[in-house]
Amino acid sequence: MRIWDSFLTERDKQVFGGAGYNAKGGFGKRPALLVIDVSYAFCGHIKEPVLDSIKTWRNSCGEEAWNAIPYIQKLLGAAREQHIPVFYSTGIDRRPDGFDGGGWNRKNTRSEDNSGVPGYGGNEIVREIAPQPSDIVIEKLKPSAFHGTPLVGFLTDLGIDTLLVCGTTTGGCVRASVIDAFSYNFNVGVVEECTFDRGQASHAINLFDMNAKYADVISTEEAVNYLNQTETGLFDHKINFNAVPHPQVTA
Repeated sequence: MRIWDSFLTERDKQVFGGAGYNAKGGFGKRPALLVIDVSYAFCGHIKEPVLDSIKTWRNSCGEEAWNAIPYIQKLLGAAREQHIPVFYSTGIDRRPDGFDGGGWNRKNTRSEDNSGVPGYGGNEIVREIAPQPSDIVIEKLKPSAFHGTPLVGFLTDLGIDTLLVCGTTTGGCVRASVIDAFSYNFNVGVVEECTFDRGQASHAINLFDMNAKYADVISTEEAVNYLNQTETGLFDHKINFNAVPHPQVTA
C-alpha cells in the first residue's frame, strides 16, 4: 500500500497502469540533496496541531512538519557523511509595501498578516536542520527553487545528475521544483517521510502524480542506502566539507 492508494478510484488505477505510468526512473552517480522551505513559516516554532499553528503562522503545516524533521536529519546525515552537496531553499523577506509578493497577494486573504513570534524568523530554516558551512541556501520569491535563482548553474557546475528532494509543501514548492528539475533532465527522487504538506489529500495525490510522471517517490531508507553507495569525495575539489559545522540541534 502506498500513501495515495486510498485516494484513488479504481478507474484512476486502471488508467495510469494501462498508460504505462509509474515506471521506476532510477538515479545516477552524482547526486545532490535539495531541502525545500523547511522554515518556521512553514513549520511553526513548536510542534502543535496544524489548526493551532496556523493561528500564528498562516503557512504552517503544523505537526506534519515536525514529524518529518527526524527523517530529514537522517537524510542530511547520510549526505554529509558521503560529502554530497546539500542545497536549501527558503523565501525572501518581503518589501514593506508588498510589491514583490506578486501573485501571492491575490491568492491568500491573510497575505498581509505579520505572523510569527519573536526570536523566530519566518524564512529561517528550522534550527534542528540548520544549514552547515558547506551547504548552499537558495532564496526565492516563487514556488520553484529554480525560478529566478542560480540553482541550475550550481548543479551544472558540480556535474549533478540526480536530485533528491524533500521539504514542503508537497503540492506547492516541492512539486514546482520537481517539475523544473525533471524539465532540466535531472533524475529526481522525492523522499516521502521527509516531505510534508498542510493538506493530507494534497500531500498524497501530489506524491502519486510526481511518482507517476516526474520522479521516483522513495522512502528515507532507500534514499540513505542510495547515498551510502555513492562514491565518497566526488565533489571535494569544489566544496569544503571539512568547514567547522554549526551546532546541530536534535529534534
